[in-house]
Amino acid sequence: MFAIIETGGKQYKVAEGDLLQVEKLAEAKTKGEVVFDKVLMIADGEKVEVGTPYLDGATVTAKFEADGRNKKIVVVKYKAKVRHHKKAGHRQPFTKVSIAKIGK
Repeated sequence: MFAIIETGGKQYKVAEGDLLQVEKLAEAKTKGEVVFDKVLMIADGEKVEVGTPYLDGATVTAKFEADGRNKKIVVVKYKAKVRHHKKAGHRQPFTKVSIAKIGK
């Protein structure tokens, strides 16, 4: 059984027991669990349910694992002939969750 959920502007294919790294969810650390209600599709062997765009009443429950930040990416801006250089770094925050239950 698997589901396709939407969170942080991205779509993820998840199954029970999966470890997933999503955009930072502020409420996840305090509550200890996250409920994703934007479920696009649920499939279990022979039956497939597809939402328009979301399935009514379908939820995916996940348990909070950790917060963190990805590796640094370096952004370099350069303009030719004017001696203009600018260097900056960015580390995107994330939340790691484990999928506990897929329900309808």
